[in-house]
Amino acid sequence: MRKITEIIIHCTDNRYDSKIALDDLRRDHIRRGFRDIGYHFVVFYDGTIRAGRPLAEVGAHCKIDGHNKHSIGIAYVGGRRKDQVNEDTRSLAQKNSLKKLIVELLQQFPTINTIVGHCDYDPGKKCPCFNARAEYSPLLIR
Repeated sequence: MRKITEIIIHCTDNRYDSKIALDDLRRDHIRRGFRDIGYHFVVFYDGTIRAGRPLAEVGAHCKIDGHNKHSIGIAYVGGRRKDQVNEDTRSLAQKNSLKKLIVELLQQFPTINTIVGHCDYDPGKKCPCFNARAEYSPLLIR
């Protein structure tokens, strides 16, 4: 297993009410040149968590400075309002599931010492449309 030191949070940059499925995301990523879905997990509007790329495999979600090598990529479906403006569109169910998933991953991988949003490494991105570092870094105190 590879050494995991960080979690990077993303949004799928879809409308919050998108009916996109995991296989739709996978096809989109493959169409864009990835060999599989780039995220390790996707959290849907109803809070359902679906596994994407296996954790043992390097993700394809943050190409800046080689962060994929030691990270887990988690995306929530959303990030755009109906008028297509980027904003935090997470439902309460998504917020609860994201937190639960992160806590489980921190227990599974005690080497994780960083939780950030994609935009923390790529300032040109709005993703994930909220301050993931501020919201989730307190979970690192264990």
